[in-house]
Amino acid sequence: MSSNSTLSVDNKAVDLAVKEGTIGPSVIDISKLYGQTGMFTYDPGFTSTASCESKITYIDGDKGVLLYRGYPIDQLAEHGDFLETCYLLLYGELPTAAQKADFDYRVTRHTMVHDQMNRFFTGFRRDAHPMAIMVACVGALSAFYHDSTDISDPHQRMVASMRMIAKMPTLAAMAYKYHVGQPFVYPQNDLDYTSNFLRMCFAVPAEEYKVNPVLSRALDRIFILHADHEQNASTSTVRLAGSSGANPFACIAAGIACLWGPAHGGANEAALKMLEEIGTPDKIPMYIAKAKDKNDPFRLMGFGHRVYKNYDPRARIMQKTTHEVLSELGIKDDPLLDVAMELEQIALKDDYFVEKKLYPNIDFYSGITLKAMGFPTSMFTVLFALARTVGWIAQWSEMIEDPSQRIGRPRQLYTGSPERDYVTVAQRG
Repeated sequence: MSSNSTLSVDNKAVDLAVKEGTIGPSVIDISKLYGQTGMFTYDPGFTSTASCESKITYIDGDKGVLLYRGYPIDQLAEHGDFLETCYLLLYGELPTAAQKADFDYRVTRHTMVHDQMNRFFTGFRRDAHPMAIMVACVGALSAFYHDSTDISDPHQRMVASMRMIAKMPTLAAMAYKYHVGQPFVYPQNDLDYTSNFLRMCFAVPAEEYKVNPVLSRALDRIFILHADHEQNASTSTVRLAGSSGANPFACIAAGIACLWGPAHGGANEAALKMLEEIGTPDKIPMYIAKAKDKNDPFRLMGFGHRVYKNYDPRARIMQKTTHEVLSELGIKDDPLLDVAMELEQIALKDDYFVEKKLYPNIDFYSGITLKAMGFPTSMFTVLFALARTVGWIAQWSEMIEDPSQRIGRPRQLYTGSPERDYVTVAQRG
């Protein structure tokens, strides 16, 4: 459904189509604006620009709503599992029992990586950041799986999608093992997706490893919460890379590289470091005063969100999950959690935070949970990438199949020197 709006430019009326979505804000179609007026729009960060049409994820930041294919995130996290969410994001509907069994089977049977990948890892220094390893290894998959790089073939696109969802936990676990100097642990097909990942991370050849179901379920829920988040920086990067016709492995590697930024995927690591810096609840008032001081460089990490102007719906689920994990592990007096809980209560009541709508976000709790599970902070963003892979793939697939898709080409407002003539070195003053 669409209507029209009129824009006046230099006393000339320009008709622009207004398109309406299923829910959410309508958009003004400015694709012909330059042709009609000779002008571009100016929107740094594209925060007021819809870069594509999508049926995958919907966010209402003012109301604190996150929907995957129409399903509220809390319902999916509470009642489903990660692979069910993967199926939903990829195919648009929740699977039947038979479809889920088939999907789970296909993912499980793709978890092994080419054996030569083992040698690829030895090229890295042992102290290499796991995200650096992930960027390289995922990009290198196109060198190992030539039979799934033709993006014009729907079957090859499907095979590449399944491979990345299946192999990402294996590569992430290998990055972790290499980082800590332990031997790689191969996947085990009788375990579910998340339990398999935990075993690959924490098992050692010297003894049997039994997966804790509470931790497995908690991590599975974390994966669901991070599976997709509309047109964020890394997803937009994947779409932009894909618009050139790049192979899917290269596109996902580009997404991982973008996710590595501290303003994006590294936020949970930054939130944990902040809690460690505060140290004890009695120091919270001092740090809140620092946060309010415009001249102080200190910033409270894990509060507020670029999109959510309400309580992050994922944070509510993450808070409950954090308590479950700490209780299971017998961590009753965790100083980080004490600081986090006290900080949350103060921030929810303090006029400064309420007025600015600085509610706790998912990063506020996820860092504590992952640390309690035994993951070092350097692995936090890797786990984020593992979970977000399915969202990237779903968005990439949707873009490839969109008949209106064209190569991305943002424009600019040029403020440099006007045209000028070259002068030789001898003539320059």
